[in-house]
Formats: sequence, C-alpha cells, structure tokens
Amino acid sequence: MKLPAHVGTAVRAALAKKAEDAVVLDLRPATDFTDFFVLLSGTNQRQLVAIADAVRDAMREEEGWRPTHVEGYPRQEWILLDYDLFVVHVFTPSTRAFYDLERLWDGADRMEVEG
Repeated sequence: MKLPAHVGTAVRAALAKKAEDAVVLDLRPATDFTDFFVLLSGTNQRQLVAIADAVRDAMREEEGWRPTHVEGYPRQEWILLDYDLFVVHVFTPSTRAFYDLERLWDGADRMEVEG
C-alpha cells in the first residue's frame, strides 16, 4: 500500500517525535467515514502531546489542513485527530492494548511504518 502524501506527512511528523508502533490501516473497502487510521504509541503522556502537536503543526504548515475534530488532550491517554480523510490515534501502550483497534479492524490492509 502506498500512503497518500497527506498521511505520509502526519506519519513523518509523529516518527520525528519518536512515536512507536506506527501502523496505517486502509479502511477504504470497509467504511465510508474515513479512508485511513494512523495508529501510534508514545511511551508517556508528555510524549503523546508532543506527537499530536507535531502532527497538527506539520499538517497545518505542509498541507494547510487543520483537524475537523480533536479529542483526548485533557486525559492524555488517547489523543484523536480527525482530518476527515484519515484519523490519527496517539495512544499510551496500555490504552492501545485495551481498545485494540488493530483487532477491531483486522480486515483492513495494514502497513507498519518505521522511522
């Protein structure tokens, strides 16, 4: 699977902040509410915020995009950035394991991305 440029921008920004376990799920065959999920982990809550902020900054500066919806900054366990065509999920490892979106969307094409 080749990543669209805008998804690649988000992933590169996250990896620059040392995001771990970066996975992109292609949801186009399964749903019409978004095309891709970008799943990322950070080692602690401060890193989650740094990753999410880096994605927001890169998307605004390089693509001219702002998220249509943002959740999770107050609790800092799962930050969600919705860009309509794709959704970025930044998790603590325990929250990612609990919600297990990879299993929930196991029929989606999966691409692991390394920095």
